[in-house]
Amino acid sequence: MAEADSHPANPDKGHDVVGEGHYVNRTGWLRAAVLGANDGLLSTGSLMAGVAAAAIAPSQLMLTGVAGVVAGAMSMAAGEFVSVSSQADSERADRYREATALRENPHGELGELAEIYKQRGLDHGLAHEVARQLSENDALDAHMRDELGVTETGSARPFEAAIASAAAFVSGGMAPLAVAWFLPGPHVLVAIATVTVVMLAILGAAGAKAGGAPILRGTLRVIVFGAIAMGVTTLVGLQFHAHG
Repeated sequence: MAEADSHPANPDKGHDVVGEGHYVNRTGWLRAAVLGANDGLLSTGSLMAGVAAAAIAPSQLMLTGVAGVVAGAMSMAAGEFVSVSSQADSERADRYREATALRENPHGELGELAEIYKQRGLDHGLAHEVARQLSENDALDAHMRDELGVTETGSARPFEAAIASAAAFVSGGMAPLAVAWFLPGPHVLVAIATVTVVMLAILGAAGAKAGGAPILRGTLRVIVFGAIAMGVTTLVGLQFHAHG
């Protein structure tokens, strides 16, 4: 009985005991980190490639890149903050509703929790016993986790998400900025494009490896779409240069 109870009661602790590291546990921070860094790298690299193709002065190219990084980081932070704040509002509303339901109909909520465990494979008696023990310990936590899928580690944290997204964007945008700083001149466009594509490949491979996905597919995916984005912005810049 004790062994069977341990699985639904707190699956995260079971992972800690056996020392397993699952890829799904990384999806939250991995998504934010990879998305932010890729966005910073590709947005800044494409922007700078486009203005470099228009043949502007090196100081203007640097100013454009810095402005793009700052604006992009602020945009990422604001967007992530609003998005995660909405998620946090929903979690608070659900917590309030569950707390009210537990207060007004504890027996019905106990049956609801038991039914969840029955659907996961436990027999009738064991499901009710697990639900009873979890409810005696922390009924609200059990319902939030097993009914709604909300856990403490996965709870929405708007400020943390905003800061992480902005930092990731800035870190990605530093590569094309560094190229323009150290290699100004007639070949800066080629240098920016080359470094951006190489960094995209590295980020794609790192993200795929960390997430347990095929590395080649993840790498090619970001290279292809990154090259398309840079190609389009470069063509736009060339049009302005041609008409200038």
